This record gives sequence, C-alpha cells and structure tokens, in this order.
Amino acid sequence: MESHARVVVIGGGVVGCSILYHLAKFGWKDVVLLERKELTSGSSWHAAGMIHTVNADSNIARLQGYTINLYKEIEELSGQSCGIHRPGGLYLASTPERLDYLKQERAKARYMGLETDFISLKEAHELNPLIDPAKYLGALFEPVDGHVDPAGVTHAYAKAARVLGAKVYRETPVIETKPRPNGSWDVVTPTGTIRAGIVVNAAGLWAREVGRLAGIDLPVQPMEHHYLITEEIPELRAHGKEAAVTVDYEGNAYTRQEHFGMVLGTYETNCVPWAVSGTPLNFGHELLQDDLSRVSERLETAFERMPALGRAGIKKVINGPFTFGPDGNPLIGPVPGLKNYWTAVGVMAGF
Repeated sequence: MESHARVVVIGGGVVGCSILYHLAKFGWKDVVLLERKELTSGSSWHAAGMIHTVNADSNIARLQGYTINLYKEIEELSGQSCGIHRPGGLYLASTPERLDYLKQERAKARYMGLETDFISLKEAHELNPLIDPAKYLGALFEPVDGHVDPAGVTHAYAKAARVLGAKVYRETPVIETKPRPNGSWDVVTPTGTIRAGIVVNAAGLWAREVGRLAGIDLPVQPMEHHYLITEEIPELRAHGKEAAVTVDYEGNAYTRQEHFGMVLGTYETNCVPWAVSGTPLNFGHELLQDDLSRVSERLETAFERMPALGRAGIKKVINGPFTFGPDGNPLIGPVPGLKNYWTAVGVMAGF
C-alpha cells in the first residue's frame, strides 16, 4: 500500500478507472485507485453497454463522442478487449414533436463534427429488420453508435492506467477520509493510510457513504432499472449482419443485438428507488428481484413496433441499480468548501 499519492480515486467501476487512466495519460503518475471489492462490483458489470452520441446535453454528447473513439486506444495500450460492436445507431420518431427534436439533434451533431443524418424508413428497416416502418415518421442514423463489453472496458482502463504507472488496489475499502490542515487528506483503509493531495469520490452506488466520510451529503439515489434478453430471433439470423442499436423515444425503449437475440431495455415512469437509507456494504455482483409488471406497458409498445420481439421468448431478465442525480445529469467537479475533494458520481451513462 502506498503511503503518499498525488490523487486517490475511490471506486473501481468504469468511471473511477477512466479517471485513473486519464490522470496517468496526462502525466500524473503518482495516482492510486481503491476498490472495496473487485473492479466493476456495482453498476458497471450489469450495464447494457450501449454507446451513443445523441444526447439532449451538448457537453455530454461531445464527451460520449470522445469516449467512443477512445476505446481502440485503451485496447491497444492495455491488450484487453473492450468487446466493441459498432453497427450504428437508429433514433426513431413517431410524433411530429419528436421528429423536430431529432432535427435539433442532427444540427447539434453536425456542429460537433459528428456524421449524424436522416435516412429513409426503408433504410432504417434494412439496418434493423425488426422495426415496423409504418409505426414511425422519421429515423436519424449515427454511424459510430454500438455497444461494448462493460467488464472489458473497465479492465482495459485499469490495465492501461497501470501501464502508465498508476496503482490499483482491490479488496481495499475506504473506512475514513480525514482532511489535514495543509489541504491534503488521510485516506484510511484496513491495510493502511494514504496521504492524498486530492481525493476523487467515484464510488458509484456507494457515493453517498463515501461522501459522508468527508462530512458531505451527495444528492444521488440508486434506482432500479430493468432490461431483458430474448431468445434467438429468426429475423436476426436471416439478416446476416448485426442490427443497428435502436432507440424508440415514444416507446421509451432501446435495443441492441445479443448473439441472435435482442437486449430490450426501458426506463420506467413509476421509478423505484433502491437502498434509500444506504447501499449495503456487502452488495456487489448481485441483481435485484425483477418485476416486469412495472414495465409491461412499455414492453407491449415495443412488441407492437418490433413484432418479432413479442414472438421471442425471454432468455434472461436483468434488474440492477444505477445511481442518478437530481436532474439525471452527473455530479462532476470540485466540492465547494471542501479543499481538494472532487466527485464524479451519478454518471448513469457510464459507457
């Protein structure tokens, strides 16, 4: 265990490992990451792994475009596959209002140098043979979109950071963070104390608990999120290539291909908070009890617009917690009034 570090990053999910990699990449060699269990032991391991650039927030969209292009770099440096699939992304509108929104997104994307453009609904069906073109008014296509292996990406960041001189300590929970008069921090673990110039709280599901160690209450809350994986769909096997990842805004659903089945996810309107009083310290590679009745209306809409989904059996249901900020955006940056303490929490779109 190091006794001094310029930066200590707390949290070994994709966000913490990405921060560690970037610090090391830009020359901060004396940096350490502390993970309470194994890397990805939180939300990262069960994420659907979608990568896309269309986002209502231009800054987030720009960051997402940067990240997609980064994966090849960390693969080459680390020797770890990120499981990159880039069949492109379809964004479908079935109302005039949503079509106007997509036109706005296209304009923003062009300003940022992204190759986003409208395609015909016939072309959209050729990219994803499951959609019923009659249900839609327009389709925006983003050629760089796709999906990645969440565990592969997280480990690639960590391995690339190690190549550049950073340190990663697993099975090392943080039990205290104590400020010192000179602005540095004592980060206390069961195996020793590190004196850190800067602390970064990237603890994901445990961001609140880690924040309280420094005397702050972070306004983030884990929420339950369902997606399912279907059995094999004949139309996908017959398609001959991977279907484009697809977002249906009115249906509030997203899909990506998984072998010859589909991942189908939806965000609930009647959201269910999880672990309101605190995330259990022994939680890790577990899932929550599924309840498809909560998303049945959204699933029925998806089945109407992609009929083959309704004919397919369900292979697996995933219900896992993700941490959200008050407005859905991440809380990133220095904490006012707390010298040399930074947060990167509530990063729901981690990949």
